[in-house]
Amino acid sequence: LKMNLMTQLIRLTVPICVWMSAFMHLESSAKPAAKNLKPALENSSMEKIRHVVCFKFKEGSDPAKIKKVEREFAALKGKISGIRSLEWGKNNSPEGLNKGFTHCFIVTFDNEQSRTKYLPHPDHKAFVAILKPILDDVFVIDFNLDSLSSAFRKEPPIQ
Repeated sequence: LKMNLMTQLIRLTVPICVWMSAFMHLESSAKPAAKNLKPALENSSMEKIRHVVCFKFKEGSDPAKIKKVEREFAALKGKISGIRSLEWGKNNSPEGLNKGFTHCFIVTFDNEQSRTKYLPHPDHKAFVAILKPILDDVFVIDFNLDSLSSAFRKEPPIQ
């Protein structure tokens, strides 16, 4: 049963993540591009990794402890280099398909190296120590942005 719920969650979350990423990419690509972009800049942006983390808290968790989790996760951007952006929010879907997951955090890493440094980083581990006592379940999915970028790019990549 738990595997069936996880499968359903993945089937529901992945399209949302894809649409959110596509929207963010379209929004950023609508801005005028600099004329003197070097190929290295194009390649580095294609290496970005999106890290999507959803939390389900234990029933009866202290709201103050949940607020602390929100604050501490958001603070990681200023503590760990290589985090390009960090966004988060609470579920507000009217569909009722969140399976008890209430919080979603989306971290964009500069590249694979940045994600590799993030996972064992002492500040990330300190955050996990704050989170674990009230965490019921977590869902994580990571993906490279280059697969979406190439689908929505107006011009061919610089070679």
